[in-house]
Amino acid sequence: MSSNLPKVAWIGLGIMGSPMSENLVEAGYQVTGYTLEQDKIDRLVAAGGKGAASIADAVRDADVIITMVPASPQVEAIAYGPDGILENARQGALLIDMSSITPQTSVDLAKNAKDKGIRVLDAPVSGGEAGAIEAVLSIMVGGEQTDFDAAKPLLDALGRTIVLCGPHGSGQTVKAANQLIVAVNIQACAEAVVFLEKSGVDLSAALDVLNGGLAGSTVLTRKKDNFLKRDFTPGFRIDLHHKDMGIVTDAARNVGAALPVGGVVAQLVASLRAQGDGGLDHSALLRSVERLSGSQA
Repeated sequence: MSSNLPKVAWIGLGIMGSPMSENLVEAGYQVTGYTLEQDKIDRLVAAGGKGAASIADAVRDADVIITMVPASPQVEAIAYGPDGILENARQGALLIDMSSITPQTSVDLAKNAKDKGIRVLDAPVSGGEAGAIEAVLSIMVGGEQTDFDAAKPLLDALGRTIVLCGPHGSGQTVKAANQLIVAVNIQACAEAVVFLEKSGVDLSAALDVLNGGLAGSTVLTRKKDNFLKRDFTPGFRIDLHHKDMGIVTDAARNVGAALPVGGVVAQLVASLRAQGDGGLDHSALLRSVERLSGSQA
C-alpha cells in the first residue's frame, strides 16, 4: 500500500457505497469506513479497509472524506452538528459528497465547509450497483477546478466518465437531469415490454434487436434481464428514484423549465411507491404498466 496516497474516510456503506469503497481499497487507498449497520463496516474490514466507531473517528485523520448517503437530510445529519464531519475533520481536508441531493444542499454545504477550511466537491454518480461494482460509474462533479484536479486520481478508481460540470451544485443539477432521462427511458422500455408481450412477440429477441438500433440504451442493456425475469432485486430503489424525481421537478420549476413527460413519469414513480413497491428496483415501473394494462393481479 502506497503511503503517498491520501487517507480516505468513507461515510455510508449501502448498495453503492460498499462496492465503491472496496474499489478504493483495491486501488491501494487506506479507507476507514463508518455507517449505521455494523455488518457493512465488517464487510469493508474484510475487504482490507478499517472500521470506525463514529463519524468523528472516521474523519479525524482523513485527507479525503467521501459521503454516499440516500438524500439531503442524511447529508445534513452527517455533515453538521458536534458529531458531524465539519466539526471533526481537519483543516484542508477534501469532502467529496457522492450522494444525490438537491443542488442547494450542495451549495450550502460548500459554503459552510469553507468557513471551517474544508474543501468540497459534489460528485453524484450514475451507473447503479453494477457500475459501482465494475468501477465504470459516470461521475458528475461540481466545485473548484483545483479540488477536482486533486480528486481526479481517486475518482478514476471509481468511475470511467468523470467530468467537472461547473461550480458547487452543478454536479447535482446534472445528476437530476440524468435521473429524469433514466426514469423516462425505463418507463418507455416498460411500455414496450407490455406491448410486445401482449402482441405475442418473443420478448428476448425483440429486446435484442431493439437494443441494436436507435432505441438501444444503457438502460435497456442494464435492465433487460430485470424485464425478462421480472427480477426487481434493487440495484436502485424506486424510493430513491422518487426522491430524485422530486429534486428534478422542483429544480426545473425554480429555473422555469417545463418537464411535461418527466412530470407524468414522476407521478407513475410516486404511484408505484404508494402501492408498496418502493423497495424494488426502478425497473419495477414495468409492474405499473402491467397493472394499467390488466396484466397483473
